[in-house]
Amino acid sequence: MKKLILLFLCCTQFGFAQDSQEKSERMAWFEDAKLGIFVHWGYYAVNGITESWSLYHKQISYADYMEQGKEFTASNYNPEAWAKLFKEVGADYAVLTTKHHDGVALWDTNLSKLNVAEKTPAGRDLVDPFVKASRKNNLKVGLYYSLPDWSHPDYEVVFPRPDTGKNYTQKNQKTWPAWERFVSFYKNQVKELQEKYNPDLFWFDGDWEHSSEEWRTKSLKDSLLSRNPNIIVNSRLNQHGDYSTPEQGVPVVRPEGPWEFCMTMNDNWGYFPSDTNYKPTSQIIRTFAEVIGSGGNLLLNISPKPDGTIPGEQELRLKELGNWITKNKQAVHGTVAGLPYGHFYGPTTISKDHKKIYLFMLQDPKNYISLKGIQNKVKSIRVLGSGEQLDFVRNGGAAWNNIPGILRIGLPSKTSINGYITVLEVELEGELQLYRGHGNAVELN
Repeated sequence: MKKLILLFLCCTQFGFAQDSQEKSERMAWFEDAKLGIFVHWGYYAVNGITESWSLYHKQISYADYMEQGKEFTASNYNPEAWAKLFKEVGADYAVLTTKHHDGVALWDTNLSKLNVAEKTPAGRDLVDPFVKASRKNNLKVGLYYSLPDWSHPDYEVVFPRPDTGKNYTQKNQKTWPAWERFVSFYKNQVKELQEKYNPDLFWFDGDWEHSSEEWRTKSLKDSLLSRNPNIIVNSRLNQHGDYSTPEQGVPVVRPEGPWEFCMTMNDNWGYFPSDTNYKPTSQIIRTFAEVIGSGGNLLLNISPKPDGTIPGEQELRLKELGNWITKNKQAVHGTVAGLPYGHFYGPTTISKDHKKIYLFMLQDPKNYISLKGIQNKVKSIRVLGSGEQLDFVRNGGAAWNNIPGILRIGLPSKTSINGYITVLEVELEGELQLYRGHGNAVELN
C-alpha cells in the first residue's frame, strides 16, 4: 500500500510539474509583452452610449439600440493602419471585441444573423482583416468574446426584449432545455472563432452571470487547448483562466502570477463623443510604469468611431506613450517586475539577467536620488534617453554585518529630465542581491 501511495504522489507531482511547465511556456510571450491595445467597437459607437449596459440599465429600448446598426458603416476601417500604429507605439498584442453582451457579432457567423455582415452597411466580416493585419505586423491576436448574449432567446435578461429567435439558428434543438441550447450556441461560436482565426488569446467577459459549472468552463478550456495547445485565456473564464485582469484601478499590492491591467483613456470603453474626461498622457505613462514595475501588462483601450477611424484624442495619447517607450525601451522590453517596496520611491524594473535596475522617477528629485538595500557594487548609473552618466556614492551601512547602506545618486542635468518620467539605468557587478533588513543577501527569483 505504501508503494502505491508513493507512486500516486510521484505521478501527481510529476503531472503538476508538467502542467506548470506547459502553462509557463504558453504564457512566455504574454509576460514579455508589457503593452496591449484593447479595441471596443460596435453598434454603441453610433449614438455614443454605453456598450450593452445601456440596455441592462434600460436607458434605451432594445429596438432603438439595434437601430444603430443602420449607421455602423466601417467605411473608413483600415486595420493595416491600426496594426502599424499599435506596433509603432510598442504594443505586442491587440484584443478586438468580436461580440459584446448585446450579441452583435463583428464577423460573419453561421450561428446568428445578428452580425455586421448581414445587419449593417459594413456588409462584411470585420474580424478577419483585423487578424490578418495584426499578424502581418507581428502582433499577437486577442479576441474578446462575451459569454452572455443578451439577444439570444434562451438567455434571460432583465430588460424588455422582443422575440429574437429569428436571428439564431437552432435546428433540431426544440426539445432541449433552454440553457442547454444556449451553452451549445456559445460554445459553437467560440469554436467558430477559433477555427476561423486561431487567436493567440481569448479575452472572455461576463462570466459572473453564471457559475463555472453552468458555463461548462472546464470543458470549454479543454476544447480550446485541444485545438491550439498554445492558446491563453484571461481570468474571466470562471476558474479556468491563465492570468488575472483587473480593470480601471491599478492594484496597490502586486498581484500574484501573470496579470494585465485594462484601462480606458476616458471614462467609457466604447466611442462616447460627449465623454471628454480624458486622462492626460502623463497619467497613462505613469500607470504604464506602475503596472510593468509590478510585473503586469497594460491593456490600453481605444474606441473607434462607427466608420472605423480612431478618435484624434486617443491616437495622440497612443503616439505620446509610444515616443516615451522608444526613449526608454531598455527599461520596458526584456525586463521583469522590479524591486520590492521600500528600496526606491517609485516603480522599478529589472533586466532579465538581473544585472541592471531601472528606476522610474515619478517626480523630479530634490538634493539627491536614494536607492536602498543593494548589496552589489555598482558599475555605472546613466539616464536613459540622454545617456548622461551620474555620480553616486554609498553612505552608512556596516560591511562587517553585510549591511550595504544607502546609495546616494547625483541629480540629472535639466536637459536630461524627461517631460513625463525620467528613467535611470543602474548597472551592477554580478546578479542583483538585496539587503532586506536581516543581515543576509537575498537573490531575486
